[in-house]
This record gives sequence, C-alpha cells and structure tokens, in this order.
Amino acid sequence: MEHDGATMSAKPLDQGEMTEAAMLRGWPFVIVCLTVLVVAGWAYLGLMVAQMIPLMDMTEAGPGMGLFNLFNQFAGLPAEARAALAALCLPTSVATFGMPAAVWGFIDLLKVFLMWLMMAVAMMLPSAIPMLRAFHKKTNLETPGGSASRQTLLAAAGYLLVWAAYAVVATLAQWGLTEASALSPMMAPASLAVTASVLIAAGIYQFTPAKWSCLNRCWYPHWAFAGNSGNLGSIREGIVQGLACLGCCWAVMTVMFAVGIMNVVWIAILGAIMAAEKTFPSFWFPRVIGFFCLFWGGGLAALIYLGAGKI
Repeated sequence: MEHDGATMSAKPLDQGEMTEAAMLRGWPFVIVCLTVLVVAGWAYLGLMVAQMIPLMDMTEAGPGMGLFNLFNQFAGLPAEARAALAALCLPTSVATFGMPAAVWGFIDLLKVFLMWLMMAVAMMLPSAIPMLRAFHKKTNLETPGGSASRQTLLAAAGYLLVWAAYAVVATLAQWGLTEASALSPMMAPASLAVTASVLIAAGIYQFTPAKWSCLNRCWYPHWAFAGNSGNLGSIREGIVQGLACLGCCWAVMTVMFAVGIMNVVWIAILGAIMAAEKTFPSFWFPRVIGFFCLFWGGGLAALIYLGAGKI
C-alpha cells in the first residue's frame, strides 16, 4: 500500500484534485524574490535621477520631469534662464551616477546597458507576474511535491534574458542616435522629428497581426516546457514567454526614445500601461494606445510640416 501511495503521489493531478492553496504552495517566496528585483530596478533608476536633480535642468529629460526642478536651482526660472544657467554652470562632459559621458567609451556602453536592464526589470517584470503565477500553479499541479518555487524563479530568469537582449539592442540604438545628435546629453530626443517618428511607429505596430498574436500569447499562455523538463526546461519556458512579451511590448517600451530615456514619470506610466494591457484581455485598450500614439505623433508631424517645430 505504501508503494502504491508513493506512486500515486508522483503522478500529475487534475486541477480538481488539488486545492488552490496547494497549487500556490511556495508562491509567497517567489513574490518576495520578484519584489526584491523590481525594487532594486526602481532604486537604481531613482538613484540616477537623484544624482541628476542638483546639477541639471530636469525639463530637458522629457515631459513631466520638470517637477523635479522644484528641488534645484532651476525652480521657477523661465526656459531661457534655465538654458543660460545650465550652459554657464555645467561642463559639457558632466556625467552623474549611471549616466554616460559626452564621448562614449566601453564603460559608458556598460552603464547604458545596465540602465536599460534596470528599466526592463522595473517595467516588465511586474507585467509577467500573472504568467509566472500560472506557471507556478501548473508546475505544482504536474509535479506535486516538487520544487515549483525554483522552477518559477528559473522561468523568471529566462524571461529576463529576453529583455536583457532587448537592452543590448536599445543600448546600441541609443549610442547610434547619440552619435547622430538625435538624442541630447539628457537622453531625450533632440528634435520633434525623432519623437514623432517613434510615436507613429509604435502606434502603427499596435494594429499589426504580430502585436495581436503575441498579446494573445500573453493573455493565454501556451506552455512548451512547463512541468516536464527540469531546470533547463523552466528557463526555456521563460524565454518562450519572454519572446511573446517582447513581441507584444517592444514598441510601447521603445516610446522611451520619444519621451526621454531617463524620464521616470513615463517609465512608471508605460510600465502600468503594459501591465494592464497584458493582464486584462480587451479588444479596445491596445487600440486606444495605438490611436493615442498615432494622434500624438501625427500632431507633432503636422507641427513640423507647418514649420512650427524644430527638425
């Protein structure tokens, strides 16, 4: 009888045979680990901004960032005075914590890569929590008594590997745009043309079949390796789900090039938008995002065409 009982306990169970609490065994530990990573990402970005505030005109970092001028010498000054003060008081080569120097070297590339990686952790890992929770439940269901917590954290690692690859591409893109003077030293677009181009491209992508195919994978994950391939299978599952997430969210993430790469206000806004888009199936919400980007970008393009903006 003991042998039969041991054999039965090793078999996968139907969802009806296992309680919700049993399927979520070990999940609180996973949440704590994920929370630590997200907090670390936000802490890194927050430290970067805190180092910038005393020295820089924060309005140059993108829309909404002017609020931080309340805490420096630029508070209450008109735009012309802020520009003159920045030119007089700041050397062109100033670089604070995590910021690249005026002329990039290998260390600056590493700094920018780390910044993008921390942005991905802060923005994208929270959006993956529903998927990781479902993966955790499936792992507990298929391997009762197994190490679902470890498998789930390995899946999270695989997911972040995909976004680390995105961070490499974003770093190289930022380097190229900086060399072309399309981005300012504050890592914001140097012209309305850059902003409009990024927003229009992001808006168009919201309506493509690729976007909707990947978004459906985020809403309803299809498991390729869950529960039956050990540690390596969990990492591969995380990569598969990360690729679906990348296909869904890369365009919205790239809006950071339009609003200012170190614009923590928009980092928070876009992170919340992507989390909501991936978590709650909706016919209209992704389209509203697309229309908003097209309207904003199209408006800026009209300003350029009418000669009201800088090119």
